[in-house]
Amino acid sequence: MKIAVVAANGRVSQKVIAEALSRGFEVKAFGRDVQNKTAADDYVQKDIMDLTKDDLAGFDAVVDGFGAWKDEDQPMHVKTSQHLCDVLSGTGTRLVIVGGAGSLYVNPEHTVQVKDGADFPAVFLPLANAMGQELDELRKRGDVNWTFISPAGDFQADGERTGKYILAGEELTLNSKGESIISYADYAVALVDELEKGSHIKQRISVVRE
Repeated sequence: MKIAVVAANGRVSQKVIAEALSRGFEVKAFGRDVQNKTAADDYVQKDIMDLTKDDLAGFDAVVDGFGAWKDEDQPMHVKTSQHLCDVLSGTGTRLVIVGGAGSLYVNPEHTVQVKDGADFPAVFLPLANAMGQELDELRKRGDVNWTFISPAGDFQADGERTGKYILAGEELTLNSKGESIISYADYAVALVDELEKGSHIKQRISVVRE
């Protein structure tokens, strides 16, 4: 399988690239920094907003690992993913986006989200709102084979790779210990599994550690 990973120097993207390479994928990494921090040998310095149809032609899938932390940068979540949608519009190339947990639902009616809770950390609310809006805009795209993958609530950068996870849907899902937790490494396993054999086209899915 041939994939491109954009915003490749991000920590989740690096894990995805390493996982994909370990399975024999052909990986091309795109990042805005001069330095290649990934395990990919094929690296191109280019900002997401400058990527063209020619840049992303011929890939089976594009993985979007973009993330912004400053409040003033949050609108870029929608702008970058919509730009990628425009570039991939009408092609067979999948767009798999590293999403957030704040937009997961906590009731069967899908009217209340994690980020709506009184105990949701205020510092993460702008990010959760932005990624929720990103998902809302993706749902309007019938011209792109997108998949939005939300991690568990406790998304651990340095957690171990167990290779085991629970694949869930739109609702916040807890494991047998009552936890909503997953490591970046296990999230990468789930994402690459989705690339290999998944069929969740135009859907949001979520993953949690077993």
